[in-house]
Amino acid sequence: MARVLNFGSLNVDYVYHVDHIAAPGETIASTARDVNCGGKGLNQSIALAASGAKVFHAGRIGADGGMLKELLDSKGVDTSLITLSDGPSGHAIIQVDKDGQNSIILFPGANHEIGSDKIASAFSDFGEGDTLVLQNEISGMPEIMRSAAEKGIRIVFNPSPVTPEIFNYPLELVSLFVVNEIEAAALAGTGFYPAMPDMLTKKYPNADFLLTFGTGGALFLTGGLFIKYGIHEAPAVDTTAAGDTMLGFFVGLTAGGMEPEKALELASKASAITVSRKGAAPSIPTLAEAEGCPYPYREFNIVIQ
Repeated sequence: MARVLNFGSLNVDYVYHVDHIAAPGETIASTARDVNCGGKGLNQSIALAASGAKVFHAGRIGADGGMLKELLDSKGVDTSLITLSDGPSGHAIIQVDKDGQNSIILFPGANHEIGSDKIASAFSDFGEGDTLVLQNEISGMPEIMRSAAEKGIRIVFNPSPVTPEIFNYPLELVSLFVVNEIEAAALAGTGFYPAMPDMLTKKYPNADFLLTFGTGGALFLTGGLFIKYGIHEAPAVDTTAAGDTMLGFFVGLTAGGMEPEKALELASKASAITVSRKGAAPSIPTLAEAEGCPYPYREFNIVIQ
């Protein structure tokens, strides 16, 4: 079984359901509030586990984060590398509008208490043949990347949220970038679709890329090859964890030896199911559900070169 270490964020999500995303200076009422487990790290660990990978989550929570660890445990994620802070856990305030689109404010909390001792401890039992998954919601990222590279661990990086600090990270160590349109444009230095894949591969020649284009589909770039897959048209209820589901399934399945074409298909199906459900972590499907995805397929429709 593939071993994946996800050194990632753990958040308590406060989700407000609104008619539309609040504009600057605007006060609006919400129709409901949900309190869920979240954080890109937690979501991706659940998706990785759902794909069949053996997942270890390293991270940090406060005393208010017990529900986060309990959920990961229930999904089969090894939580022995999660440590306890004296301060609060990270949390997010999420607006979800009537069309399923979202707006998110993050408070890092314990996610930004990742120091050298925690990093060394997390990597003590990992090495060549293992995969590391990272997002940009925890501290210590450059040291984490270098520590993984020194041990021969494959690095997968989802640069979300995009911040100026990202470009000071040792990105040349990354084996696979998983990016949406905004993140891809930031890395490539262009938002012009036809040129984006070429720019990415020139700037980061040692890396593969999984690009997601929302309703346009997804594209995997590896060794000069473009592998495209469209979307399964699900009713949009909440898009919060769609990208995390895509990453978790694709990385988990390929780490386990599945060919990228089939992994991309199943990851896209899983992501479609996630979009059709409320919440972040609760919306992530099982592998069996992804294989039986009921939603119709539409071809990839982004122009690239």
